[in-house]
Amino acid sequence: MIPCAIVDFFFGEKSWGVFGLTSLVLLSIGGILTIAADGRPPKTGQKEAFFLTVLLWVVIPLAASLPFLALGFSFTDAAFEAVSALTTTGATIMTGLDQEQKGLLLWRGILQWIGGVGIIVSAIAILPMLRVGGMQLFRLESNDMSGKFMPRVSQIASHISYVYIGLTVLCAICYAIAGMNAFDAIVHAMTTLSSGGMSTSDMSLGKYGDTRVVEVSVVFMLCASLPFGLFVITMHGKLDALWKDPQPRFYLSIICIAVLLVLAYILFSPQDHYMRSEKNMVRDVIFSVVSVISGTGYGVSDFGQWGSFTEMIFLTLMIIGGCAGSASCGMNVFRIEIMIRTTLSYMRRMLTPNRISTVRYNGMPVRDDVLQSVMIFVFLYLMTFSIAAIGLSLTGLDPLSAFSGAATSLSNVGPGLGTVIGPSSTFQLLTPAAKWICTACMLLGRLEIVTVFVVLTPRFWTN
Repeated sequence: MIPCAIVDFFFGEKSWGVFGLTSLVLLSIGGILTIAADGRPPKTGQKEAFFLTVLLWVVIPLAASLPFLALGFSFTDAAFEAVSALTTTGATIMTGLDQEQKGLLLWRGILQWIGGVGIIVSAIAILPMLRVGGMQLFRLESNDMSGKFMPRVSQIASHISYVYIGLTVLCAICYAIAGMNAFDAIVHAMTTLSSGGMSTSDMSLGKYGDTRVVEVSVVFMLCASLPFGLFVITMHGKLDALWKDPQPRFYLSIICIAVLLVLAYILFSPQDHYMRSEKNMVRDVIFSVVSVISGTGYGVSDFGQWGSFTEMIFLTLMIIGGCAGSASCGMNVFRIEIMIRTTLSYMRRMLTPNRISTVRYNGMPVRDDVLQSVMIFVFLYLMTFSIAAIGLSLTGLDPLSAFSGAATSLSNVGPGLGTVIGPSSTFQLLTPAAKWICTACMLLGRLEIVTVFVVLTPRFWTN
């Protein structure tokens, strides 16, 4: 919060004291808790790890919402904005961003940046340990990195942080060279590498549609949605690690197929699409596909006006999401591939019952507990999505807005579809009940759903 106070003071904003005061309040609370802990080492088992993971993502957004509350936001709007930023969703209730005070815009960027690195580290260090949603599959990858490069998981996390910081700095420099001013370049770099998508303008990156900023963002959105553990391996000499891993290959294949389908529909559909006359049509389609599947949610043009077929493609991309171990959320492409491989294996067994058909991933057999975790995650994801969509429709939203609102919140994407929460709109017009449903979905999606359900079971609280 202190950098935000400094920025506001530098730009002559009268509310710079808001960030100064809230930082002192939280510093005092943190100091009291530190003194109360008395330096005792924490004793944490698996139950404590589950509980602390959930508690972390509840307490920190409440603390992050203090500046919003102090600046006149309602509690619902402040909680929504803080949760959206920290979970790197990017959905917002704010308008008039071009005239908004710089400190608040920087605060949203910082929250997304912190949330992004926290998500990456938890996906590699915490979720495999908790065996959440099939993430134990990546424990092998972590052990491989530990054995060859670094002796401890904490060192892997620190190296991932270095990569994250390095890519953020590089992204900011590229944005500045492409035409952004220094402040916008820094904020957009933080929200790009975190797959967050919160911008400093109501037009999002459409404000820079005539510059090379859009092309730069595509490159770094792709980087943010690829496994950061593979970047670490690449830095240690295995230059082909990214291509040899099945996740990036499958992920890029989905992107290429989606781009070709959208382009074919726009070009050959009998309906009239304004995109046909756009000189940057191909660029904008690639940008929109990458922005949605990576969960970043930036906008250049309103893809909600490209036709119903493209809306269904973008809704599907929201649900799929990026790679595991990245800043992206959604189902993750590795789970999609596991489900496809499991289905094909089951079909082969049906045709030849005596045949032994093993599900393999990255050349290795997938254990039954991993398959079970993936299937449980998918079931809970679809169940939560259905309940959230029904709940949003009960608040008065049309079916498309309700479905896309549930999908974009649960997958931490940002913009929805439809006239109310479409790419050119905000979540401001939603009722308080709808905002709380979306807020809950954002937290559930970022916590990989299973983590929350485990903590909510009565058995969790018994010895």
